[in-house]
Amino acid sequence: MDIFLFIFLGVSFGGVIGGFLIEGGSPGMLVGISPIVIVLGGTIGACGVSFPKEVLKDIPKVFKALIRGDKYNVEELIDTLKEMCVQVRRNGLLCLESQIEAEPDSIMRKGMRLLVDGANSDVTRESLELAVEMMSARHKERGAFFEAAAGFCPTMGIIGTVMGLVLVLSDMSDIDSLGHKISVAFIATLYGVGIANLLFMPLATRLKGKNHAEVMYKSVIIEGLLMIQEGAAVNALEERLVSFLSDKKLVERNL
Repeated sequence: MDIFLFIFLGVSFGGVIGGFLIEGGSPGMLVGISPIVIVLGGTIGACGVSFPKEVLKDIPKVFKALIRGDKYNVEELIDTLKEMCVQVRRNGLLCLESQIEAEPDSIMRKGMRLLVDGANSDVTRESLELAVEMMSARHKERGAFFEAAAGFCPTMGIIGTVMGLVLVLSDMSDIDSLGHKISVAFIATLYGVGIANLLFMPLATRLKGKNHAEVMYKSVIIEGLLMIQEGAAVNALEERLVSFLSDKKLVERNL
C-alpha cells in the first residue's frame, strides 16, 4: 500500500480545513448532508451516463491500483534481461520455454513465447507494441473517469448552491437567519470545488503517472527481448537499455 497517497490527501484536506479554522470558523459550519448528496450523487450519476458499464465496473479495481504501491524497477529488469541474454547466447532461444509460465509480467511472457516460436523481429515488435498501446489506452479510459468527475463536481456544487438560494429567496420572512441560510447554500459550491481539486483531479494525475511508468517499463522489455532475439551481446544490450534510466541511476552504475 502506498502510504504517501493517504498522507498527502490528509495534508491537502487538512490544510484547507485548518486554514478555515484559523480564520475563526468552526467544523460544524462545513457540515451539510444535502450538499454532499447533491454533489456526489450528481457527479456519480453524470459519470455513469458518460461512460460504458465496462469502465464503471473497473473503477473499484482502479482504486486498488491507486493505493497499491507498484514499483517498476527498471534497473532490476535490465539485470534480468542481461541474464536472459547470456542464457540465450549459450543455449539458444528454446531455453526460455521453461521460464515462460513463471514470469509474472504479461508482456514479458508474450514476448518470450514469440521468441521461442521463432517469430521474426518485425512481428515481435508489432505484437508487443500493440499490446502495450492497448494497455495504455485502457488505463487512459479509466483515468478519464476521474477527470470527468473533476469536471462535473464544481458544476454540481453550483447547482446545489442555486437550489439552496432558491429556497432562501422563496421565504425571507426570517431576516435574522438569512445570512446563515445563504452560507449553508454555498457549502455545496465548496464541496464541489474542493472534492474536484483535492481528490478527483489529483487521482487522475496519479493514474497518468502510473501509466507512464508502466509503459516505460514495458518498453524496456520490448527493446531487451528484440536485442536478445537478434543475438546481441550483453554489453550492447545494456548500453541500449540504460537509456531508460535517470541521470542519477546512470551515475550510480558508472555509466
